[in-house]
Amino acid sequence: MTIRRFLAIFVLLAGAGALYMGGSGSSAQDAMLRPYDSTNLDKTCKACDDFAQFAGGGWQKNHPVPSEYPLWGSFLIVADENQEKMRAILEAAATNNQATSGSNEQKIGDFYASCMDSTAIDGQGAKPLENALRAITAIRSKDELPWPVAQLHAWHVPVLFDFGSAPDFKDSSKIIAEADQSGLGLPDRDYYTRTDEESKALREKYVAHITKMFKLLGDSAEKAGADAKAVLEIETRLAGASMTNVELRNPDTQYHVLDLSGLTSLTPHFSWKAYFKAAGHPEFTSINVAQPGFFKGMDAQIAARSLDDWKAYLRWHLLDRMAPALASSFVAEDFDFSQKTLTGAKEIQPRWKRCFRSVDRDLGEALGQIYVKKYFSPDAKARMLDMVHNLTAALRQDIPTLDWMGPETKQAAIAKLDAFGVKIGYPDKWRDYSALSVDRGPYALNAMRAAAFDTARDLNKVGKPRDLSEWNITPITVDAFYSGQRNEIVFPAGILQPPFFDTQRDDAYNYGAIGAVIGHEITHGFDDEGAKFDPKGNLRNWWAPEDLKNFQERGQCVADQFSGYVVADDLHENGKLVEGESIADLGGLAIAYAAYQNHIASQPPADDGSGFTPEQRFFLGYAQVWAFTVRPEFAKLMANTNPHALPRFRTNGPLSNMAEFAKAFGCKKGDPMVREKVCKIW
Repeated sequence: MTIRRFLAIFVLLAGAGALYMGGSGSSAQDAMLRPYDSTNLDKTCKACDDFAQFAGGGWQKNHPVPSEYPLWGSFLIVADENQEKMRAILEAAATNNQATSGSNEQKIGDFYASCMDSTAIDGQGAKPLENALRAITAIRSKDELPWPVAQLHAWHVPVLFDFGSAPDFKDSSKIIAEADQSGLGLPDRDYYTRTDEESKALREKYVAHITKMFKLLGDSAEKAGADAKAVLEIETRLAGASMTNVELRNPDTQYHVLDLSGLTSLTPHFSWKAYFKAAGHPEFTSINVAQPGFFKGMDAQIAARSLDDWKAYLRWHLLDRMAPALASSFVAEDFDFSQKTLTGAKEIQPRWKRCFRSVDRDLGEALGQIYVKKYFSPDAKARMLDMVHNLTAALRQDIPTLDWMGPETKQAAIAKLDAFGVKIGYPDKWRDYSALSVDRGPYALNAMRAAAFDTARDLNKVGKPRDLSEWNITPITVDAFYSGQRNEIVFPAGILQPPFFDTQRDDAYNYGAIGAVIGHEITHGFDDEGAKFDPKGNLRNWWAPEDLKNFQERGQCVADQFSGYVVADDLHENGKLVEGESIADLGGLAIAYAAYQNHIASQPPADDGSGFTPEQRFFLGYAQVWAFTVRPEFAKLMANTNPHALPRFRTNGPLSNMAEFAKAFGCKKGDPMVREKVCKIW
């Protein structure tokens, strides 16, 4: 139950794009506009007291979290709709026995069919893992550990560390191999190091969960309990050697290229030469070790722990990774801890949704071709590109006016902005799945082969020039992101639809809703992490010293603001963890508002009949994007692990810094939505 697995289900994590903001001759402006839905409002709350509650309190009251989710809001609603759209396509593919062997349709259909065949899966129990488990049992000495570790990595099992390809921090045109800290079963290293009673109780539940899973494999209660404790002890030591999630946000500390001699000195008890050979790449002679301190701690644990303890650790992580693909007894126990305990979800999602996510994860570009052909037009892609250009133009106008940045840094910032890559909708070149074998046999084996295919594709990039046409997100995904090492913003087709953009609403609403989240991704190029990369994606300081000092002070203002927000009891947001995303929210709003002002200068705003001014509708549009209901368990999980603040803070946080918001709603000094110490960057 890795953090990647259970958080990937709930895509709350980034800004998003949309279809079209209107423009000259927009049909949305010429037609009758639908006013802002007044049932979304909580009229018992004043806008200047708590805007998130005022704008979305009614929506939250009328939309409790569905039992299968830990939170509910716009991103998840759209994701659910996308799944419904594709369900019939997947079911048709699964029943089509005439599809050409080796075609994408055959692979999608067989993969989905094998996942949906719960009767066969239950009959197989854990049998699909037998060969892998037998190989772990057969390990004769700790010198052999690199071989099973490499095989488990091929199946995306995060034992000990992560290993894969990455652009070289100093020359992003080259792809190198990189090793990163990993190997934990709980969501974050702090879950092992905290000494409060709640954390201790959670670790006890984790050990009980591992014990139950081992017993399902057929282990005796005594062996299962002893091995579970050994797993926790190993992971606790690995956690103690790990950098914190805040420390990991600093790329300056993540670049340490070592050759084989350096690797041997770093981990004398783990042979990298053997690992590279087992991974199918004996030609690797150097890698970037992102966190050397972690690998020193890992090596010490390899020396200190018994071989039997390491076998238990490897068995556990294989089982943990593959549990959702096994018999219902494994699935139920996995859900009970990884979802119910950690996120607060009350019931497991229907099997077809889980199988849809698996197809999207493992054959995402094959499935995505069908999705974009049916639901995303070339015209929508062109209009979205126009929208992004409008927002980047607004930032380009803003940079020369900044009083805290000198002329040389301003010039460099504009150069970086002008070098932005923009990807919208779907790849120009689709991924080739011809080397991936998919059949109607055990679902777990299909999942393992798909993971191995993906790992091989990833490692084969090492030593080759960077492919800027490649996408790292599937077209159906309801998300968007900025990559500092590629200096690009990406908006998949899955998010480019209502409610992020609504053709029946006026431009004010849409600029606030989707303009702000497009601006959010643009601003990531200039947040606390993105600002460390130059226009080519290289880790390089392009700031004048005084300008960098001014920028960091403004970022600290944002971090301090969010550290003051209380999640529950004495748990606060971690300001340094959410600094980058909160800078992006603040900057995204400022850019979107400026772009809207540019827009209405040539096209006067329409009246939607709601009684709200255009400026008020802009901020209502933003708040509606972040109207979420969240279970308390998931709120705590987010605060502990997620670089995004909770939705209500993402609404009130940036707005309380904006004089434009205060003016729009008549807020005065002393009102909760007017900060005494204003944070402003872009």
